[in-house]
Amino acid sequence: MAPTDATYAITGATGRLGGRVARRLAAAGLAQTLLARTPSRAPRLPGAIAVPGAYDDREALVRALRGTDRVLMVSASESPDRLPDHRTFVDAAARASVAHLVYVSFYGAAPDATFTLARDHWHTEQHIRASGIPFTFLRDNLYADFMPALVGADGVIRGPAGDGGAALVAQDDIADATVAVLRDPAPHAGRTYELTGPESLTLTEVARTLTAVGGRPVSYVPETTEEAYASRAVYGAPDWQLDAWVSTYAAIADGSLAAVTTAVEDLTGHRATSLDRLLRASADGPTAP
Repeated sequence: MAPTDATYAITGATGRLGGRVARRLAAAGLAQTLLARTPSRAPRLPGAIAVPGAYDDREALVRALRGTDRVLMVSASESPDRLPDHRTFVDAAARASVAHLVYVSFYGAAPDATFTLARDHWHTEQHIRASGIPFTFLRDNLYADFMPALVGADGVIRGPAGDGGAALVAQDDIADATVAVLRDPAPHAGRTYELTGPESLTLTEVARTLTAVGGRPVSYVPETTEEAYASRAVYGAPDWQLDAWVSTYAAIADGSLAAVTTAVEDLTGHRATSLDRLLRASADGPTAP
């Protein structure tokens, strides 16, 4: 099936990753359906229509997805109900006879992953496998784009990451890889790709890069696990959220996120973006889709 003949449905278009994918498909002249809890918040793009598509609304999902050739499933917002919502979406996609599902998972997803939310991703992957829908899993490492947000008001990154590293990946690279799979899914059916940047960085190296590019001194101060829970308790977050926050750093510390792959380049034809290059490009202003 030629790309121009295929039908596309995109979730998460109101967010950073799904929005990037939707804009790339629109720039390529491809029609698409954007599923959103609030369709009025979806981007207005040439050839795109926005329809109701909340992950917990099975009937709306079936209507939106019926007979769709290629679907992007961006993981739902973090919540205690995320896994049940994912299962509802997958069941609706199966009932709607979706031809290929691309799921944005997490690097190293496993039932016993150190990063607690990666366990939800693994269970979602298993549900997709059991559904019989042809699939591709894109397992993203930590977002390089998010590194500036780790810095506190005092210019310090704090967490129990020790001297471990993470192969941070740029959201634009993930979007490019996602579009490549969506436009030609057959070679990627049944495959799992671990998407990373070109190098593994410790948080000390992240702080050094943020300092060099931004001009504001940034440092990394390791915490113990106990200190990490205590310093975050002031936000009043539920236990599962605290576990997620702290286990992100724990996964860096134990090397769970350190291995670098060539998946971005293999899928897109261009090298993965380094944190330094990403930050410098962001400082220069927005880039084209």
